[in-house]
Amino acid sequence: MKKLFVITGEYSGDIHASKVVAALKSKYSDLVVEGIGGENLKSAGVKLFSDQKKMGAVGLSPKIVIDHFTLGKRVVDYITKEFKPDLVLLIDYGVFNLNVSKFLKKAGIKVFYYIPPQVWASRKWRINTIKKNVDEVLCIFPFEKEMYESYGIKTHYCGHPLVSQLPEKADKDDFFEKHGLDKNKKLVSIFPGSRTFELQNLMDVFLGAAKILKEKENNVQFVISQAPSIKDETFEKYFKNSDIPVIKNDNHALLSVSDALILASGTVALEAALYQTPMIISYRGPWFYYLVYRLVRCINRVCLPNIILDKDVVPEILQGDCKAEIIAENIHKLLTDEAERTAMIEDLGHVKSLLSKHQAAKEAANIIISALK
Repeated sequence: MKKLFVITGEYSGDIHASKVVAALKSKYSDLVVEGIGGENLKSAGVKLFSDQKKMGAVGLSPKIVIDHFTLGKRVVDYITKEFKPDLVLLIDYGVFNLNVSKFLKKAGIKVFYYIPPQVWASRKWRINTIKKNVDEVLCIFPFEKEMYESYGIKTHYCGHPLVSQLPEKADKDDFFEKHGLDKNKKLVSIFPGSRTFELQNLMDVFLGAAKILKEKENNVQFVISQAPSIKDETFEKYFKNSDIPVIKNDNHALLSVSDALILASGTVALEAALYQTPMIISYRGPWFYYLVYRLVRCINRVCLPNIILDKDVVPEILQGDCKAEIIAENIHKLLTDEAERTAMIEDLGHVKSLLSKHQAAKEAANIIISALK
């Protein structure tokens, strides 16, 4: 009887892990799976060594560092001395998983990494840790395969899990009716981020861009998305009584029916690309952190569709350029310049095509099954 141990530390990783385990169990019913994860992994039939909620805190406080160190030691001891799996599958959660991988390698445990750290974006030196301690990488972006293989790391491209997890495009008429929107006006949707500091740095400028566009165009309406991770009182603090409607818990539908999007950088840009919705991304933060980021980053682009295609498709309006006037000008162009709009939609279609060549969870499961035989 073969045994697998899975380690993931965040909600998104828990979802991805559960999909892989479900695909594994559909073909390998007697596989014994334990791990660190959440409710999704538990629902997939995994016996949890520890709940990922204990790993969800971020930062460098002494308590967080000690908690992570203690959990890491406990799980390594359990894996190497008691459970003794045939393979350990690490999923995302780079700092913790890379540290654990060192001890698993020393113990002679086979280690696979699904959704590895984005070493191509920053802190590329981490790839040396992966080369030393990970047997095979299961990557989700097509360009990652060539990069990892250039370092002599056995790598498989699985496709991106978002492709199969995103809901279908919403019906525009139904959505507009549900949220009281005007079907005769174009819809520009604002996604100001999922963290408090992003609202603090971006909300004013995004609302300012909407005000400029409203004065310029009569046939445009705006809505703003409130991320599930943002509490109402926090959102209202930065929203400042704007008359723009707020939509909660309908983010994917909103991405899919909008005519244009103003986005904080992040995974949301990739989700928008898969819906082929024209967008701009804009971001700014404290200058000190931005300068540190510039020192450790390995690429010039920040928006995932641009990185995947290795070309400037989506306007990136960053830091000092993150101004209402510049954002408004770029959105106006996407709404009125048909050639520009069509070109972006076609390019976003190429992103979707590249990421859709495989079903990520099934592909990852097949690779793991081959390794377990």
